[in-house]
Amino acid sequence: MRHVVADRGGPIGRNVTSNRNWMGRLRPGIAVRAAPAESSPIGDSARHWTEDKPLPRRRITRRFAVLACAAFLGAAGIASVGHGAYILAKAELAQWLLHAAWSRTQATGLPAKPWPWADTHPVARLIAADQDADLLVLAGASGRTLAFGPGHLDGSALPGDSGNAVLTAHRDTHFRFLQHVAVGDPIAVESPRGGRRHFRIRELRIVDQSALKFVRDTRVPTLTLVTCYPFNAINPGGPLRYVVIAEAA
Repeated sequence: MRHVVADRGGPIGRNVTSNRNWMGRLRPGIAVRAAPAESSPIGDSARHWTEDKPLPRRRITRRFAVLACAAFLGAAGIASVGHGAYILAKAELAQWLLHAAWSRTQATGLPAKPWPWADTHPVARLIAADQDADLLVLAGASGRTLAFGPGHLDGSALPGDSGNAVLTAHRDTHFRFLQHVAVGDPIAVESPRGGRRHFRIRELRIVDQSALKFVRDTRVPTLTLVTCYPFNAINPGGPLRYVVIAEAA
């Protein structure tokens, strides 16, 4: 029994993105000591005559630091949300272009690039009806390819053919639907020739990336879907992978 060697750069390979959290813990809020309460509404008449004095320099500096820190965190939060929205929008737009390329592929029988400078092309269509997922699978599983859709691992079977087809994608874009699948759920694969093969999920696994291995030759046509885990992780690049194994029905 032979095994497929995992490619680097995505959920199958170790993500080199730093796991450090750039947001350090904030210091507690700074309390400003108030003047003691007066014992009388008027009190000593001398207290009504005071000179206007600037706040101590140290107090001004501390207030400025708090305001600057709040402004920085607010800007960072907006940037983070904006970056996440950009990634999601790019993934959705890419799938729209890929579906157009897929239609050309099925009409001509030839691989069609989704955009002129693309170095990949759709090789299959992956449909998980229960999770409302309809995705075009791309040739290759590099990090560059996974920015636009699920990738097909070189050396594994083509989706729908005999053997084990290994597909991988990011947990927060194209394979985020995997967190909602269950054993027994259906998955369909459409080939460039237009035919569809139906699968049922047989097994769900959580494994360490260092122990990730795939069987190339299987008794029945098999799909192995791989993404990072856990799905709600804040930092990318953790060691765990979520593996979904489906067999032809």
